[in-house]
Amino acid sequence: MNWHNFKRDYLVTFWSPFPAVIAAGILSAYYFGLTGTFWAVTGEFTRWGGHLLQLFGQHPENWGYFKVIHLEGTPLDRVDGMMIIGMFAGCLSAALWANNVKLRLPQHRIRIVQAVAGGIIAGFGARLAMGCNLAAFFTGIPQFSLHAWFFALATAAGSWFGARFTLLPIFRVPVKLQKVNAAQALTQNPQQAARRFRLGMLIFASFALWGLSRAMDAPKLGLAVLFGLGFGLLIERAQICFTSAFRDLWLTGRTQMAKAIVAGMAVSAIGIFSYVQLGVAPKIMWAGPNAVIGGLLFGFGIVLAGGCETGWMYRAVEGQVHYWWVGLGNIIGATLLAAGWDDIAPTVATNYAKVNLLQVFGPMGGLIATYAMLGAALLAILWWEKRFFARKGLTMSIVEEKA
Repeated sequence: MNWHNFKRDYLVTFWSPFPAVIAAGILSAYYFGLTGTFWAVTGEFTRWGGHLLQLFGQHPENWGYFKVIHLEGTPLDRVDGMMIIGMFAGCLSAALWANNVKLRLPQHRIRIVQAVAGGIIAGFGARLAMGCNLAAFFTGIPQFSLHAWFFALATAAGSWFGARFTLLPIFRVPVKLQKVNAAQALTQNPQQAARRFRLGMLIFASFALWGLSRAMDAPKLGLAVLFGLGFGLLIERAQICFTSAFRDLWLTGRTQMAKAIVAGMAVSAIGIFSYVQLGVAPKIMWAGPNAVIGGLLFGFGIVLAGGCETGWMYRAVEGQVHYWWVGLGNIIGATLLAAGWDDIAPTVATNYAKVNLLQVFGPMGGLIATYAMLGAALLAILWWEKRFFARKGLTMSIVEEKA
């Protein structure tokens, strides 16, 4: 395969979601083993909100929530901070390779309201549950934390309500149709595409070299940048968005992304299990009402906003302004939760146990229980898919041909 074909097939063309999500699961397992933490983003975004408050003379470092997640240093001093910087660089590199960067403004003011309000609700819910679609779901379940299962089920329910809510007439934006004489072929400026590809390569190489050099004196921080680059490439090139996985279930019956996520968690679980047996401690959170309430709010919020934590990141760097507002809403919502944490924590979270399935059922029992529940989740997805299309009087073959 020559360079031209490699570039076209692997750097410019979108990747299939299924293998990409599985790759993300494998990568997240190695990330856990080498850094001792899980792939997560909203905790760091909450810290960014705390730093903004510090700039305005406030002292959020004294709040109970920031004592739990730690506000010391800057993003450059934290594994999560370096990983997210790497993720943004990976997303931007991938978008530039494909010439997929273009400023796109929201088409109606209601979309901005949705973005901010949904982002605030999702950010608040994610931090109430101590994790988003990553830490309390995709990487939380393979950590064998019971709270992640509570969050996952509640997120599914919340996304169902969100899907129904966004069908209300208020969210139906008028579409202006323009008469044309003939279809116009899509065009692309070859010189612009070439310049952007080179810029994407420069950004990718620069951050890769920065990560490698940083790893010489601070291995975990340098590795975090490199893993972040990998995560960013995966989510942008494969357009991995957990919102679509939930929303598509309820609105269109399409289950490709949902099944891919289950498969990704399955491959991640065995890798994390291996590291746990080698002595790396899993991240276990409170299995209390916070996980359920947080999941309901998060599921509703991401559908209202139109994007989850990974989804808004790659879409924002592609130039979709709507998702800049979603990201801002996420940080606001997470910071609001941190501000009120001390008042609600004992009631909904800290008085409840942190349940580790590997301790409850034993190492092998916990692993088997996790795979059994993942299998049940897959069967539920398949059942819903069959039921949805049977109700619509369609067959999957017809739907797949149309897709």
